[in-house]
Amino acid sequence: MKNFARFLNDESGATAIEYALLAGLIGVGIVAAAGTLEDAITALFNRIGTALGAAAV
Repeated sequence: MKNFARFLNDESGATAIEYALLAGLIGVGIVAAAGTLEDAITALFNRIGTALGAAAV
């Protein structure tokens, strides 16, 4: 019975779960931000590629 009560009061696994949830939320935020900025990033790389292509000629 003593071991069962100690098991119920043990919160060491809760910290790991909280960190995992936090990391998951940060990952979702990064994916959402990348999706929002996708067009701007694509346009930037296209301009860089065009400038490099023109400089190579």
